[in-house]
Amino acid sequence: MQRIQKRWYIVCLALLLSVAFLCPVFAAKDAGPRLTDQADLLTDAEEAQLLELLNEISIRQQADIVVATRKSLQGKSAMEYADDLYDQKGYGFGDDKDGILFLISMEERDWYITTSGFGITAVTDAGLKYMSEQFLKDLKKGEYAAAFTIFAQLCDDYLTQARAGKAYDDGQLPKKPFAFFKYFMIAFGAGFLISLIVVETMRSRLKSVYSQSAAGSYVAENSMRLTKEKDMFLYRHMERRERPKDKERTGGSSTHRSSSGATHGGGGGKF
Repeated sequence: MQRIQKRWYIVCLALLLSVAFLCPVFAAKDAGPRLTDQADLLTDAEEAQLLELLNEISIRQQADIVVATRKSLQGKSAMEYADDLYDQKGYGFGDDKDGILFLISMEERDWYITTSGFGITAVTDAGLKYMSEQFLKDLKKGEYAAAFTIFAQLCDDYLTQARAGKAYDDGQLPKKPFAFFKYFMIAFGAGFLISLIVVETMRSRLKSVYSQSAAGSYVAENSMRLTKEKDMFLYRHMERRERPKDKERTGGSSTHRSSSGATHGGGGGKF
């Protein structure tokens, strides 16, 4: 009897743990899928891989990370469409609807990222600019899977940084990868210049005759007498420089209201 009760206890405990682990999955999931490729830009394999990544980051970070592609914005601006899509599909974790949605439309080649809840804190205006610089090259080349993957990975990084109280902002952005070729060329150029100076110095020491900078050096001593000497002003050279004005450091995220009255941050452009 005790053995049966023990087994029953283990089964109940396993069921409770299963429900507990599933809770985060369904926390935001009266919402639509985190990837909708209506513009058909991704292969089936790319869709499956990207959706798995979006789901994993969303559940772990407790913030919906969403990618949506469309053929047309149906007369709306990219901002309006992205905001409405986020609100109407029920995306977002918790009462503040935490999340970040990336929309692209192929009709006018628009892209827009809308943020909500903690997503607004995580993706500042400066952070959004940096993020777009990372994925736009792939977006313009038609490497959509790569662009969306970069977006998802950066969202993960931004959320982690913001939860630590150090959201990426002006003066505190992710460090760019070391530009090996750039610094190699700088070092090579500097080395070449130093070598050239050394060689020229050594060559100059081999000369027994030197050119003179002053014309008087070529005149025999006491062979010419000046009868009149006069200083004449020829011209003046003035260079004016505007004193740079101190720029106000604002930082943070600018926000707006969607058609449903929800608060969103974000920004976008063309690709």
